[in-house]
Amino acid sequence: MIFGRTERGKPPVEPVTLKILVAGGFGVGKTTLVGAVSEIKPLRTEEVLTEAGRPVDDISGVEGKHTTTVAMDFGRITLREDLVLYLFGTPGQDRFWFLWDELATGALGAVVLADTRRLEDCFAAVDYFERRSIPFVMGVNCFEEAARYPADDVRRALDLDDDVPVVLCDARDRESVKEVLIDVVRHAMAHAAERRETVSG
Repeated sequence: MIFGRTERGKPPVEPVTLKILVAGGFGVGKTTLVGAVSEIKPLRTEEVLTEAGRPVDDISGVEGKHTTTVAMDFGRITLREDLVLYLFGTPGQDRFWFLWDELATGALGAVVLADTRRLEDCFAAVDYFERRSIPFVMGVNCFEEAARYPADDVRRALDLDDDVPVVLCDARDRESVKEVLIDVVRHAMAHAAERRETVSG
């Protein structure tokens, strides 16, 4: 691009920017997911877990975790020349949930990450998005040491509506994460179209 115009003489495309949240329990892989797919160096607000936080931070099942997100993770990915996604990773612990409302403002949709070893940790995120009618995709982060379950089993365990996509993914793998994000965009577009039909009908 030279002086605001492309080399072919066409005006630059002004991309549509969409905001997607990445939520889920403590240690489920939110920071990893944002980092795996972001085309810029992700903004991270991680702090070292301390002895003082031990009574409030339940690290059972993630004993190897030494840091935690205290505000948000931020990344960006360009899906097409005219479509850019901004990713906001939410903090996982209860005491930081007051930030969620700010982060959720203007969001197209969300990814709720789940770990099958600690499935109950994502209930709060599912409840949050359901209550606010924010479309979300359930991403089951397939940790190497965790048992694998079919998507339908996870759907039943979480009592999700039939229209909520449940996808198995690897939060470390860029292509896997891109597929999850594409699913979020598709699901959110279908959700918006359904709402328009309801209003006009």
